Amino acid sequence: MRFLLTNDDGIDAPGLAALATAIEGLGSYRTVAPRDAQSGVSHQITMSAPMRLAASGDLRHSLAGTPADCVRVALAQLEHDPEWVLAGINRGGNLGADLYTSGTVAAAREAALFRRRAIAISQYVARDRDINWELTARRARRVLAAVLNHPLPDAAFWNINLPHPEHDEEELPIVFCAPDTSPLDVKYRSDGGDLFYAGSYHGRPRQAGRDVEVCFNGEVAVTQVRLEIA
Repeated sequence: MRFLLTNDDGIDAPGLAALATAIEGLGSYRTVAPRDAQSGVSHQITMSAPMRLAASGDLRHSLAGTPADCVRVALAQLEHDPEWVLAGINRGGNLGADLYTSGTVAAAREAALFRRRAIAISQYVARDRDINWELTARRARRVLAAVLNHPLPDAAFWNINLPHPEHDEEELPIVFCAPDTSPLDVKYRSDGGDLFYAGSYHGRPRQAGRDVEVCFNGEVAVTQVRLEIA
């Protein structure tokens, strides 16, 4: 298989390196990722400003642009022809309402708009705990191996969220589920006229059987996202 790797945490993010590790032996890949962190930029694209594309080897490029820009440039400018576009591994969950704000998810959505099969993959981070990226890569490999062989309709993509349990078990349950439709916990505190976000991501609402509850319960949440363009 041929892959395009990208993310929204930036070209040097450990999650991107973990993604490359996760697909070792599954095929060839090219990386086009943002030069700088672009978390939370959603599906923003660059139309009226220059974007510097820098190569560090034939198959690795950084772009002064957004995740969606990276997918566009890889397909159009670099003429890369991937069978799959993989975005991640994001540091932090992309669950429920995050589908609309995540740059990682937007990269997969942009690929789907071009009728490319795509997966966004994220690592939820439990409160006050560090990520073991080597363990994340091994867990991701198992999940990706299953999802890559699962039927995917045209103009759709997969959104995968890895949980963050305290144990180091690799073979976590994989649950295909729908995205949670609850709004996020949106609160702010005021300090000298400035507003600071004070909502609780970990305490967000959970709908039974949907991706937030599944992931928070220690299972891998796999959601199929369809675009209304087919």
